[in-house]
Amino acid sequence: MTPPLVAVAHGSRDARSAATVRALVDLVRTRTPEAEVRVAFLDLSEPRVGEVLAELHTEGHREAVIVPLLLGSAYHARVDLPALVEELTGRLPRLRVTIADVLGTDPALAELTRDRLRDTGVDLADPALGVVLAAVGSSSAAANEGVARLAHRWQAARGGPVAPAFASATKPDVPAAIARLRARGAVRFAVACWFLAPGLLPDRIAGLARQADPGVPIAAPLGAEPRVADLVVRRYDAALAGQVRSA
Repeated sequence: MTPPLVAVAHGSRDARSAATVRALVDLVRTRTPEAEVRVAFLDLSEPRVGEVLAELHTEGHREAVIVPLLLGSAYHARVDLPALVEELTGRLPRLRVTIADVLGTDPALAELTRDRLRDTGVDLADPALGVVLAAVGSSSAAANEGVARLAHRWQAARGGPVAPAFASATKPDVPAAIARLRARGAVRFAVACWFLAPGLLPDRIAGLARQADPGVPIAAPLGAEPRVADLVVRRYDAALAGQVRSA
């Protein structure tokens, strides 16, 4: 029996977020007809991870692969999810759960982020355009540094300034990032959205950006897009190949 794929998102009080995750999981299903695909959330949305794993156990499954729908390897990926899986498998002893790698700063997602910004009508080849790469922010310095490295690679590729900004937990915020870009010679600005789905934090980013520059173009999140679904499947396949840990 092919192990089910359980796509695990953080969860949100904003219904748009869960709806986007469900639409993404629908795309994943079309790409993995041989495997059952379930959606689960760590918090704030339903169903929760424990409920889904318990259902799989009751249905007779002996293996499952969790693919975290997370763009960084921060606290939720490194601590919360492994601890939750360890606790659950202790109560479901016949179920073996493998946790795949997070989606991370994969090149396919980086290119999708640029495409989302191009969709706003901005010219990414414009050297006077300063791009803010806006992300959630984390207490993990390594996770924040991943966003900063992505911004640096994008800047090197486009020849114009790119600066990271964060919605929470760390600095700089969007106004500070725009100020830095202006100091580096940018006269026009745009905001790229390093978020999987719409929600409260992307809305916060948009609000702060428009306070700093009312006409600033703001890209949509990655969303339910084939390239994201394909990456989810690649993470699942890598987990099946034994390239990540099991619980």
